[in-house]
Amino acid sequence: MTASLPRQASPPDEPPRPPEDRGHKIRRRALTLLIIVLLIGVPAGYLMISANQSRNSGRDKEAKYSATGLTPGWPSRVQRRLYQVPIPGYSAEVAYYETNNWKTSRLYVQFLTSDEGLEKFLVTIGTSLDALEKDDIVISARDRRVVGWEFTGPGPWSGLNHERKNPTPTHHIVVDWAKPGHPMVYVVSRTTP
Repeated sequence: MTASLPRQASPPDEPPRPPEDRGHKIRRRALTLLIIVLLIGVPAGYLMISANQSRNSGRDKEAKYSATGLTPGWPSRVQRRLYQVPIPGYSAEVAYYETNNWKTSRLYVQFLTSDEGLEKFLVTIGTSLDALEKDDIVISARDRRVVGWEFTGPGPWSGLNHERKNPTPTHHIVVDWAKPGHPMVYVVSRTTP
């Protein structure tokens, strides 16, 4: 036995409606079906497109952040300030790479500058040209592997460790003097949160 719903009676002053013809019934059902499809299908389609774009964006970010090696260009101002790497404004061949983990964060930077630019850079971070030790490659083999630095050129080379207490970054700096008046500077700035 099926339950039936009571029908609302027509107002007494209205004439009774004629029975619905087959064409009108088909149009009404088609319109109802179209409305249902639009109410369900459009949002579902939008969600599928949005999810696909979000997934692709995640893949792009993953590829960007899983890349290893130096990125040509300047680190952001925030990175330069956080790691205290004040690259002289007229430097060339600037490239950088940042690594982070729960224990240590590092910014690897290289740039070609002038003798004056190198001196200004060293003074700004709190050291001087006199602190550079001849033939002292202070950047570890591990750090060199991360960015692909090989200090095997003719040089002459010099380097310095600028150790400071946490949370102030520590700098490991190697300078290649192969181009007179235009030293190539390699810096690993390490900070421990």
